[in-house]
Amino acid sequence: MSGSIVHCSFERHASAILEIFNDAILHSTALYDYRARTPESMVGWFDAKRAGGFPVIGIEGNDGVLLGFASYGTFRAWPAYKYTVEHSVYVHKDCRGRGLGRTLMQELIAAARQREVHAMIGGIDATNAASIALHEQLGFRHAGTLPQVGFKFGRWLDLAFYQLLLDTPSHPVDG
Repeated sequence: MSGSIVHCSFERHASAILEIFNDAILHSTALYDYRARTPESMVGWFDAKRAGGFPVIGIEGNDGVLLGFASYGTFRAWPAYKYTVEHSVYVHKDCRGRGLGRTLMQELIAAARQREVHAMIGGIDATNAASIALHEQLGFRHAGTLPQVGFKFGRWLDLAFYQLLLDTPSHPVDG
């Protein structure tokens, strides 16, 4: 990995995250979305991360440019899911294959442990072999695939779920 780990902020990183998101939306099945996001959408995205206490971890190059980022958020909205999160990791199209995704995921897993998360869930397009391999190398296990739940680029998409169970929290509680 070349670069430094940073905690992303709206002011410093929103436009770079937006660029990475929009490339994924327009050119891949990493995001099951059709239209590029607007700069205004990043306000709500960062607000939701801040309100939920969810990390946004990035890697900046030596020139200060964001090379990739990872985050997590609510898995499902019911209270009993409070120890489970759904995460995502994105690397700029020009920086893939350099180990940045692995570094970001390791940092995100450490942040999840620190915040007493128990289960991390990744929803990955079933054809995304690189992301699946990365997750498996980090200890994630295939937890199921939902066939044909997305439709993009004129074809049906299968969504594979990968799960990592952590040894936290030490004392889970109801309510």
